[in-house]
Amino acid sequence: MDYGKLVFSGSGGQGVITAAIILAEAAVLHEGLVAVQSQSYGPEARGGATRSDVIISSTPIHYPKVQQPNVLVCLTQVAYNKYSPIIRPGGLLMTDTRHVTIQRGVDALHIELPLYATVLEKLAQPIVLNICMLGALIGLTGLVKPESIMKVLESRIPPSFLDVNRKALDIGMELGESAAF
Repeated sequence: MDYGKLVFSGSGGQGVITAAIILAEAAVLHEGLVAVQSQSYGPEARGGATRSDVIISSTPIHYPKVQQPNVLVCLTQVAYNKYSPIIRPGGLLMTDTRHVTIQRGVDALHIELPLYATVLEKLAQPIVLNICMLGALIGLTGLVKPESIMKVLESRIPPSFLDVNRKALDIGMELGESAAF
């Protein structure tokens, strides 16, 4: 059974690829699931278009690219304009209110969250936007446990950054749970 076919999109420097890798690792290493992650981005080091696909399943995955995601996350207007047409009808479309103005032409459940504004207000460190976004996604979908995300973070980042990442994850979960459908 497929748990999720997800596309994270935004611009270079927002951490969407890192977030996708963290989610896939959490699913495989700490949830006992099967996952694949792939990515594409523009030639720019920062600011270019970025996309990362994640498939999470309890059965083998035969093709690593997502063609019709049931979850689409858009952190920029360019990403929204480019990828919103590919979402599966009835899927979940999560956007950041600071950078994306949605249009209701897409057949999806739209969840608009103030991710960037909340991270800036509560933590003053926009570098953890991607972890806040993961928290919101978990709060909305329950795809993996937050403890699984934290275990991956503990293995990937210096201990001095764990506290701010834990706070970002918690803030995102609160946002996602409060908007849950």
